[in-house]
Amino acid sequence: MKVHNVEMIMSAVRPEQYPEEGYPEFALAGRSNVGKSSFINKMIGRKSLARTSSKPGKTQTLNFYKIEEQLFFVDVPGYGYAKVSKSSREAWGKFIQQYMTEREHLRAVIQIVDLRHPPTADDCTMYDFLVHYQIPTIVIATKADKIPRGKWEKHKKIVRETLEMRSEDPLLIFSSEKGIGVEEAWKEIESRM
Repeated sequence: MKVHNVEMIMSAVRPEQYPEEGYPEFALAGRSNVGKSSFINKMIGRKSLARTSSKPGKTQTLNFYKIEEQLFFVDVPGYGYAKVSKSSREAWGKFIQQYMTEREHLRAVIQIVDLRHPPTADDCTMYDFLVHYQIPTIVIATKADKIPRGKWEKHKKIVRETLEMRSEDPLLIFSSEKGIGVEEAWKEIESRM
């Protein structure tokens, strides 16, 4: 997809605040510092529409990015960040769960993991949640540029096995630094619209 028009249209925490256009939505889930904002920025060809932060845990709402008047990327708060109060984490947990399990426009969750390391317990918990609610999932293994290309398959296998991935869920290699995987990710998204 060639992206020319994109805007961050709202932050929401309750269903009545969600956009009403009815476009397909793709939620982005991942640990707080795994590179969700970098993924969004690379996919839409912008430097800093999604704010990247040196402080993990910055996103505390569902942020809706409208792309080409055709779909939304929905950035959800990162998980697994210890410096956020327990009550904040619980509140996030509730509205994320409500969004992901009840939103009829949600086509898939894009779960972002770090290719360099086996998925964490939090990554596994998130994936198990998606499987439990039968939510289609696209797993993006990012930071591929930090690993020699010859080792990608080995690292992909570790991700697949650690998450115990369903066979129908794709696992794509990605690098926002080098632009690896952008076309493949768009193909996967467009096939679900």
